Amino acid sequence: MTGTVFLAGATGVIGRRLMPLLKEKGWTVVGGTRSAAKSSELEQLGVIPAVGDAFSASRMDAIIALYRPTIVIHQLTDLPDGLDPQKMAAARVRNSRLRIMGTHNLVTASIKYGVGRFIAQSIAFSYARGIKPYLESSALEPGATGVRSLEQQVLEAPFQGIVLRYGHLYGPGTGFETASETGSIHVEAAALAAFAATEQGNHGVYNIAEDDGEVSIEKACRELSWQPQLRIRV
Repeated sequence: MTGTVFLAGATGVIGRRLMPLLKEKGWTVVGGTRSAAKSSELEQLGVIPAVGDAFSASRMDAIIALYRPTIVIHQLTDLPDGLDPQKMAAARVRNSRLRIMGTHNLVTASIKYGVGRFIAQSIAFSYARGIKPYLESSALEPGATGVRSLEQQVLEAPFQGIVLRYGHLYGPGTGFETASETGSIHVEAAALAAFAATEQGNHGVYNIAEDDGEVSIEKACRELSWQPQLRIRV
């Protein structure tokens, strides 16, 4: 199965690793970025740049209308480099808004133009305190407004919606060279989970983290043929 993929957040830490995997598989990749300055970087990778802010409904509509992707991969975040503690309070507000409004614009355009599969980045560290390991069916904490909105929008839409709840990212480009706490995941393993979800997996939620007792990853291992120790071969 190949066709066109629109990767929103193409120049993020996961997106940068995901683009070459998709290209090698034979997908035509349209890379979404807010920065026109990054267009040449995408072109050098053989990716079609699509400049636009996810907060602009008209721009997301125009991009999806033009390229008519088979799959949309939503890897959008708005976080400071290295998760700078001094900037995180403001970043959480922006990120929640992006999960709500940016997701709405992507989902709306995807429904309008017949996208068949929509893969979205969520997080595995917003579960309400309870019995561990947390299952995908475990309750989210009450304050996880943006996460809950993103997931509901994706799962309630009339396409194959797959939500990947990533653990705390570590590895090159994340600001953390090693796992800093339980429920972490190497950035390459996270990218490989999204890659697997382009062709495998059922409508629903998957925990993507290391097997350390924090969250259950049995579903992802079984349905996505994925393992947390996987790394990208170069």
